[in-house]
Amino acid sequence: MNQAELLRLLASRDQKKRSTQSLFDQRLATNISLIKTQFFSLYQEKEHKVFFNTLLNTLESLFKNRPKELQNQDIDRLNSGNWYQSEQMVGMQMYVDRFNKDINGLKDKLPYFDDLGINFLHLMPITTRPDGENDGGYAVNSYHDIDSKYGTKADFLDFTKKARKNNMFLMLDFVVNHTSDEYEWAQKAKKGDLHYQNYYYTYPDRHIPDEFEKTMPEIFPQSAPGNFTYCPEMEKWVMTCFNSYQWDLNYRNPEVFIEMLSNLVGLANLGVDVIRFDALAFLWKKLGTLSQNLPEAHTLISLFRMCLQVVAPGVILLAEAIVAPRNIIKYFGEGILTGNECEVAYNASLMALLWNSIATKKASLLVKSVSDIPTKPEDATWINYIRCHDDIGLGYDDDFVRAMGYDPTAHKQFILNYYCGKLDWSPAKGLMFMYNPKNGDGRITGSAASLLGLETALEQKNDKIIDYAITKILMMHGIILTYGGIPMIYAGDEIATLNDYSYEQNQEHINDNRWVNRPIQNWDVVSKIEKDIKSAPSIVYNGLKDMIRIRKEHSVFADNNDLKVHGCPNEHIFVFERTNKNETIWILSNFNEVTEMINVGWLLSIGIHTGKKSTDLLSGKTLELIRNELPLKPYEQLWIKNT
Repeated sequence: MNQAELLRLLASRDQKKRSTQSLFDQRLATNISLIKTQFFSLYQEKEHKVFFNTLLNTLESLFKNRPKELQNQDIDRLNSGNWYQSEQMVGMQMYVDRFNKDINGLKDKLPYFDDLGINFLHLMPITTRPDGENDGGYAVNSYHDIDSKYGTKADFLDFTKKARKNNMFLMLDFVVNHTSDEYEWAQKAKKGDLHYQNYYYTYPDRHIPDEFEKTMPEIFPQSAPGNFTYCPEMEKWVMTCFNSYQWDLNYRNPEVFIEMLSNLVGLANLGVDVIRFDALAFLWKKLGTLSQNLPEAHTLISLFRMCLQVVAPGVILLAEAIVAPRNIIKYFGEGILTGNECEVAYNASLMALLWNSIATKKASLLVKSVSDIPTKPEDATWINYIRCHDDIGLGYDDDFVRAMGYDPTAHKQFILNYYCGKLDWSPAKGLMFMYNPKNGDGRITGSAASLLGLETALEQKNDKIIDYAITKILMMHGIILTYGGIPMIYAGDEIATLNDYSYEQNQEHINDNRWVNRPIQNWDVVSKIEKDIKSAPSIVYNGLKDMIRIRKEHSVFADNNDLKVHGCPNEHIFVFERTNKNETIWILSNFNEVTEMINVGWLLSIGIHTGKKSTDLLSGKTLELIRNELPLKPYEQLWIKNT
């Protein structure tokens, strides 16, 4: 039993007779032993005992400042089970200003989300940030003051209140690794305040930075090489793993943790249900290591969660850890921390592997890789997605690539070439992001529709390729809607939005081609969906709408750790099943551009009845067999249920 389970159990016992204050005291008593252990494992007790007392006082103060409405919601959430694992959860990620101008514009579009079936919104950073370059808002000047371009804090509080009434869940980012160089702590540090200089990694010369650089990789080798930036105001070097204007926080200082905990709860108090821990793999830095995925980072994350459970137990954490598959699972917690870190994590491996299957037209590496990921804790779940605001990394396991008969380096180069315009026959239109000539690593940017060939097909006016592209878009989304976890659709993908090359004329964006996939939502296209039913946006929108509806009609799609991946004899076809009580549904996806066949005997061996005894939920039709084989058309997907 992890801490969340224990808190739910305690909350269910005579909770109507108890005040929210007494329930807070109970949660603190339940978690304090683990909080103490974690705190003093990071900060030696002899030196930092006073800060532990400060932490306890901070927890009390943070709870008292939490709005009463949200305190009551916390209790409801504790008694409602793992709401985030429900088949009813379907999300969308967006930049508020690019979706519909501002917070009030977003509020106006609540009926749009309801029509599509979206009930969970990930809003990209909306707090204050520097003018000019700010990494899309991830260089923060404040953790809970709303940037004027989006509206006011009152506007956002009104939006969150309305969202709650509409059973809409919200997620905001907590930029936990760094602040902007304009943040109040950084400004004080620049003025010579040694207290705040110790909030960051600052050094008077290059000796220690050079030692760090021996093992630390570069995140943005083209636009921001290295991991340190010289600050002339301080006459010191400061750690900047991402961009020169993003200063890494020094969590070796316990005051930083306590202050950031206050910022975390302040963000939760805006009415946020899920908080995305941005770049959490980088939280702890140590000489002689990559300074990523360190054990201390996991302890720190768990410490954040244990404290948040005491103050605001209805709020959960998402791990933004774009790391190797075996490392992703660790952010749910291991050992004493099992189930006590983040409740949710990005299924980045699934995303990257799906794009690999599109390029190779084979599911072999996908099956091999996902089958190797350890089972996650029962109370944890994934965010499944095909695109987001960021680039697509190629985090494949080299050993698995070799097992498929490929050279890992050559294979990654092939994937980059396929998506980034280096192969004449490829329909994909993407851009190379942060290519590192030192090791040949690179990432990919582009919208889902353009990467899947729709942009090329429309330019060529090739109806066949257009149909293929549309079918690929729906197939990819069909997988994330059924795989197990919360499906997250990137805003614009629901209407097959193409690459937006206008970023090349914007001085703030020209050096970051990730903006090619950050277009302004085209509401003119949306307005024509019902009229132009044969257009790509209409087919994709209505196809997604139907799949979301079907997902919500079947409890089998709730995440109960019931996923089973099957290694299909036909290497072009990806097969998995979902089971809940007496219901089983199989998902079959053909990654090839030609019709592929599956032997009936194999279908029977995994439990699928054949012919009229099985139905495809997407089409409503029974299975049609050809000579004891089931055909799957190019990029066709079936959701099969035995009748």
